[in-house]
Amino acid sequence: MFQGCGLPGDQIAGALERLRVNQKGKILVVDDDRLVLATLTHGLSQAGYEVIDADNGDDAILLAREHKPELALLDIRMEGKSGFDVAAYLREYCQIPFMFLSAFADEATIKQVKELGALTYLVKPLDIQQIVPAVEAAFANRPNQQAASAAAATAPAAPIEADPLADTIALAVGIVMHRYSLTRRQALERLQAQARQEGSTVLALGERLINAQEVLAGLGSI
Repeated sequence: MFQGCGLPGDQIAGALERLRVNQKGKILVVDDDRLVLATLTHGLSQAGYEVIDADNGDDAILLAREHKPELALLDIRMEGKSGFDVAAYLREYCQIPFMFLSAFADEATIKQVKELGALTYLVKPLDIQQIVPAVEAAFANRPNQQAASAAAATAPAAPIEADPLADTIALAVGIVMHRYSLTRRQALERLQAQARQEGSTVLALGERLINAQEVLAGLGSI
């Protein structure tokens, strides 16, 4: 019988308050490639997150139950329990949001990613500069994630139709948060001020910012 990951109400309130104050959170990173795991752990730690890592699915589930992370980054294809197995557990028993990191982008994989309700899906090889903004965006949207997790606890799983990567403003806020060490509110206000100065919209500015970030990330692999 699986054990759940629930926290008493006062502990949940305390955890949310710490997140509100620190603007950072606890992340579980799971990948059976130790080099990738070390790179992700170091990069996210440098970005200000508390990182717990595991190189297999069984350990990932045990660590999730023990440490109650606010987000999980999961490799998909691992020996033993796959990233899909871990994601299903996190969704059903822990209500922990997750995103996938994988070298595979075939139709069947993408279909299962959507059915499980992943926040986003990033295709390897990846630079940490691509991952951190996606993580920042996930934490910037965490009130929506908490509401969705609460609904998921009492409702059957349903496929997610929207593309998480289409949330341009949230991704742009994440990039600005990381680049200037700002809170999400400060990052959004900076984007709004810049858009007003340019006579543009926050959406258009966000698209330019994301495109520029992707170009810079590509230069890092040359």
